[in-house]
Amino acid sequence: MDYKQQVIHMNYYLIIKTIHLLAVVAFLGNITTGLFWMRFARKTNDRKIMHHTAKGLIASDKLFTIPGVLIITAAGFYAAIYGGIPLLRTGWIFWPIILFSLSGVFFAYKVAPLQGKMRRSLENETGELVLETGTFDRLLKQWEFWGFLALATPVISFFMMILKWPAVSPLAR
Repeated sequence: MDYKQQVIHMNYYLIIKTIHLLAVVAFLGNITTGLFWMRFARKTNDRKIMHHTAKGLIASDKLFTIPGVLIITAAGFYAAIYGGIPLLRTGWIFWPIILFSLSGVFFAYKVAPLQGKMRRSLENETGELVLETGTFDRLLKQWEFWGFLALATPVISFFMMILKWPAVSPLAR
Protein backbone atom coordinates (compact mmCIF):
# COMPACT_ATOMS: atom_id res chain seq x y z
CA MET A 1 0.00 0.00 0.00
CA ASP A 2 1.50 3.35 -0.99
CA TYR A 3 1.43 6.45 1.23
CA LYS A 4 -1.74 7.91 -0.32
CA GLN A 5 -3.62 4.63 0.18
CA GLN A 6 -2.39 4.47 3.79
CA VAL A 7 -3.71 7.99 4.45
CA ILE A 8 -7.10 7.13 2.92
CA HIS A 9 -7.21 3.88 4.93
CA MET A 10 -6.34 5.71 8.17
CA ASN A 11 -8.84 8.53 7.50
CA TYR A 12 -11.61 6.01 6.88
CA TYR A 13 -10.74 4.21 10.14
CA LEU A 14 -10.79 7.53 12.02
CA ILE A 15 -14.19 8.44 10.58
CA ILE A 16 -15.65 5.11 11.73
CA LYS A 17 -14.03 5.55 15.14
CA THR A 18 -15.46 9.08 15.41
CA ILE A 19 -18.97 7.81 14.62
CA HIS A 20 -18.47 5.15 17.30
CA LEU A 21 -17.39 7.78 19.86
CA LEU A 22 -20.25 10.17 19.03
CA ALA A 23 -22.69 7.32 19.63
CA VAL A 24 -20.96 6.57 22.95
CA VAL A 25 -21.34 10.21 24.02
CA ALA A 26 -25.07 10.26 23.13
CA PHE A 27 -25.62 6.87 24.80
CA LEU A 28 -23.82 7.68 28.06
CA GLY A 29 -25.26 11.19 28.16
CA ASN A 30 -28.80 9.92 27.75
CA ILE A 31 -28.45 7.38 30.56
CA THR A 32 -26.78 9.89 32.88
CA THR A 33 -29.33 12.64 32.31
CA GLY A 34 -32.21 10.16 32.59
CA LEU A 35 -31.16 9.21 36.11
CA PHE A 36 -30.76 12.88 36.99
CA TRP A 37 -34.11 14.06 35.57
CA MET A 38 -36.14 11.29 37.18
CA ARG A 39 -34.67 12.05 40.60
CA PHE A 40 -35.24 15.77 39.96
CA ALA A 41 -38.87 15.15 38.94
CA ARG A 42 -39.52 13.05 42.07
CA LYS A 43 -38.30 15.86 44.31
CA THR A 44 -41.07 18.11 42.97
CA ASN A 45 -43.71 15.72 44.37
CA ASP A 46 -45.81 16.73 41.36
CA ARG A 47 -47.38 13.65 39.74
CA LYS A 48 -47.76 15.43 36.39
CA ILE A 49 -44.03 16.21 36.26
CA MET A 50 -43.09 12.71 37.42
CA HIS A 51 -45.41 11.12 34.85
CA HIS A 52 -44.19 13.43 32.08
CA THR A 53 -40.56 12.65 32.97
CA ALA A 54 -41.20 8.88 32.90
CA LYS A 55 -42.80 9.24 29.46
CA GLY A 56 -39.84 11.38 28.35
CA LEU A 57 -37.36 8.74 29.50
CA ILE A 58 -39.11 6.08 27.47
CA ALA A 59 -39.11 8.37 24.42
CA SER A 60 -35.44 9.32 24.84
CA ASP A 61 -34.48 5.65 25.07
CA LYS A 62 -36.18 5.06 21.72
CA LEU A 63 -34.43 8.08 20.23
CA PHE A 64 -30.94 7.86 21.79
CA THR A 65 -30.27 4.70 23.80
CA ILE A 66 -31.43 2.01 21.39
CA PRO A 67 -29.97 3.62 18.22
CA GLY A 68 -26.85 4.39 20.27
CA VAL A 69 -26.41 0.72 21.10
CA LEU A 70 -26.76 -0.23 17.45
CA ILE A 71 -24.32 2.43 16.22
CA ILE A 72 -21.80 1.77 19.03
CA THR A 73 -21.84 -1.94 18.26
CA ALA A 74 -21.74 -1.70 14.46
CA ALA A 75 -19.16 1.10 14.26
CA GLY A 76 -17.04 -0.42 17.04
CA PHE A 77 -16.90 -3.85 15.47
CA TYR A 78 -16.34 -2.40 12.02
CA ALA A 79 -13.56 -0.07 13.19
CA ALA A 80 -11.77 -2.91 15.00
CA ILE A 81 -12.06 -5.24 12.03
CA TYR A 82 -11.08 -2.52 9.54
CA GLY A 83 -8.16 -1.54 11.79
CA GLY A 84 -6.99 -5.15 11.98
CA ILE A 85 -7.55 -5.40 15.75
CA PRO A 86 -8.55 -8.90 16.92
CA LEU A 87 -11.84 -8.37 18.77
CA LEU A 88 -11.84 -11.26 21.20
CA ARG A 89 -8.08 -11.51 21.70
CA THR A 90 -7.64 -7.85 22.65
CA GLY A 91 -8.45 -7.33 26.33
CA TRP A 92 -9.48 -3.69 26.03
CA ILE A 93 -12.07 -4.72 23.43
CA PHE A 94 -13.08 -8.12 24.84
CA TRP A 95 -13.91 -6.95 28.39
CA PRO A 96 -15.85 -3.85 27.27
CA ILE A 97 -17.94 -6.11 24.99
CA ILE A 98 -18.79 -8.20 28.06
CA LEU A 99 -19.61 -5.12 30.16
CA PHE A 100 -21.60 -3.48 27.35
CA SER A 101 -23.58 -6.70 26.97
CA LEU A 102 -24.29 -6.74 30.71
CA SER A 103 -25.53 -3.16 30.43
CA GLY A 104 -27.91 -4.29 27.69
CA VAL A 105 -29.22 -7.11 29.87
CA PHE A 106 -29.76 -4.70 32.79
CA PHE A 107 -31.56 -2.27 30.49
CA ALA A 108 -33.74 -4.79 28.66
CA TYR A 109 -34.76 -6.89 31.64
CA LYS A 110 -34.86 -4.34 34.45
CA VAL A 111 -34.58 -0.66 33.49
CA ALA A 112 -37.02 -0.50 30.56
CA PRO A 113 -39.74 -2.60 32.23
CA LEU A 114 -39.41 -0.55 35.43
CA GLN A 115 -39.78 2.71 33.46
CA GLY A 116 -43.10 1.51 32.07
CA LYS A 117 -44.25 0.36 35.50
CA MET A 118 -43.25 3.70 37.03
CA ARG A 119 -45.29 5.59 34.44
CA ARG A 120 -48.27 3.29 34.86
CA SER A 121 -48.08 3.45 38.68
CA LEU A 122 -49.01 7.12 38.46
CA GLU A 123 -52.16 6.39 36.38
CA ASN A 124 -55.46 4.70 37.13
CA GLU A 125 -57.27 2.37 34.72
CA THR A 126 -58.56 5.29 32.65
CA GLY A 127 -55.13 6.91 32.31
CA GLU A 128 -55.83 9.70 34.83
CA LEU A 129 -53.08 10.61 37.28
CA VAL A 130 -53.37 9.26 40.83
CA LEU A 131 -52.20 10.83 44.06
CA GLU A 132 -50.54 7.80 45.70
CA THR A 133 -46.78 7.58 45.06
CA GLY A 134 -45.76 4.67 47.31
CA THR A 135 -45.59 2.19 44.44
CA PHE A 136 -43.78 4.75 42.29
CA ASP A 137 -41.16 5.34 45.01
CA ARG A 138 -40.56 1.59 45.40
CA LEU A 139 -40.15 1.21 41.64
CA LEU A 140 -37.96 4.32 41.48
CA LYS A 141 -35.48 2.83 43.97
CA GLN A 142 -35.24 -0.35 41.89
CA TRP A 143 -34.95 1.67 38.67
CA GLU A 144 -32.15 3.82 40.12
CA PHE A 145 -30.23 0.72 41.22
CA TRP A 146 -30.52 -1.06 37.86
CA GLY A 147 -30.07 2.22 35.99
CA PHE A 148 -26.84 2.83 37.88
CA LEU A 149 -25.58 -0.63 36.92
CA ALA A 150 -26.66 -0.06 33.31
CA LEU A 151 -24.63 3.17 33.38
CA ALA A 152 -21.60 1.99 35.37
CA THR A 153 -20.82 -0.95 33.08
CA PRO A 154 -20.48 1.11 29.88
CA VAL A 155 -18.61 3.87 31.76
CA ILE A 156 -16.07 1.27 32.88
CA SER A 157 -15.98 0.03 29.27
CA PHE A 158 -15.35 3.58 28.09
CA PHE A 159 -12.30 3.96 30.34
CA MET A 160 -11.00 0.51 29.44
CA MET A 161 -11.12 1.40 25.75
CA ILE A 162 -9.59 4.86 26.21
CA LEU A 163 -6.76 3.52 28.40
CA LYS A 164 -6.48 0.32 26.31
CA TRP A 165 -6.50 -1.70 29.52
CA PRO A 166 -6.31 -4.60 30.09
CA ALA A 167 -4.20 -5.53 27.11
CA VAL A 168 -4.77 -9.27 27.45
CA SER A 169 -7.97 -11.20 26.86
CA PRO A 170 -8.59 -14.68 28.27
CA LEU A 171 -8.97 -15.76 24.63
CA ALA A 172 -5.52 -14.47 23.62
CA ARG A 173 -3.18 -17.13 22.30
